[in-house]
Amino acid sequence: MSTAFNQSARRTIALEAEAVAVLEGRIDESFTRACELMLGCQGRVIVTGMGKSGHIGNKIAATLASTGTPAFFVHPGEASHGDLGMITASDVVIAISNSGSTAEVVTLLPLIKRLGIALISMTGDSQSVLALASAAHLDVSVASEACPLNLAPTTSTTVTLVMGDALAIALLEARGFSAEDFAFSHPGGALGRKLLLRVSDIMHRDQEMPKVASGSALPVALLEMTEKGFGMTTVVDANAQLIGVFTDGDLRRAVDRGIDINTASVDALMSPQPKTVNDSILAAQALKVMEDNSITALIVEDHNHHPIGVLHLHDILRAGVF
Repeated sequence: MSTAFNQSARRTIALEAEAVAVLEGRIDESFTRACELMLGCQGRVIVTGMGKSGHIGNKIAATLASTGTPAFFVHPGEASHGDLGMITASDVVIAISNSGSTAEVVTLLPLIKRLGIALISMTGDSQSVLALASAAHLDVSVASEACPLNLAPTTSTTVTLVMGDALAIALLEARGFSAEDFAFSHPGGALGRKLLLRVSDIMHRDQEMPKVASGSALPVALLEMTEKGFGMTTVVDANAQLIGVFTDGDLRRAVDRGIDINTASVDALMSPQPKTVNDSILAAQALKVMEDNSITALIVEDHNHHPIGVLHLHDILRAGVF
């Protein structure tokens, strides 16, 4: 039985992969026209479709909205009972129907035309009512569904979804949509935190930052490290510029060498030219610096090499950036 399951799964994947591959040859002037209409849209892109096409339409609308193209889904049945008021003359409509003749979608055509709205269709029949009424028609026809009865929408919905993704990414690139733009559409969750949170948002500053003057006795540095709790302290010169860092590791190495920690100067034991970052970079970038250098804390300095804060690995992890 397991062999039959696996064979069926492989056949389905092969059929759908083949159908998706065919799409590449259909990226033509009509696709360009669809992109131009959406890019020039002064309102929103309205996606509509019934049944499985509607489910795919919902996802396409969500992808467009999250990649810089304002969009939402309108159920065609509800549109005929009041929701058409959600559509304005500044919008563009994408209508999805495998047959191109779905009654609930076709019913909307006169209303769309009356508003003067540009219509983009995605159908499996280029001669259908919906296709012929469109300013741009995208061919999403398939040789057969993956369903052995050739009934359940399977291959056709996959192909339609891929065509929708192609539109979204083409528009994303045309708009110069950046990772930061994407983050503003996804402020919640790990993705938003990773793309929006900056070092300045979570670093320790002012009185929380460990700092001792150059020439300080080692016990002074140890006391500062203990009070601030970062396992390190910055060392600054008379101009308050960073000249080094003294860490727990430096202390262990001093003890191993038999140095009298009661009389030693922090300058003799500190590590010069420590790794630093500025406060405007992303916390995710700071984490990469920590990982690349096998350290757990970073000094944040300004453009004049004055230490202005400390960022610890735990701060990044608590913020959910990983």
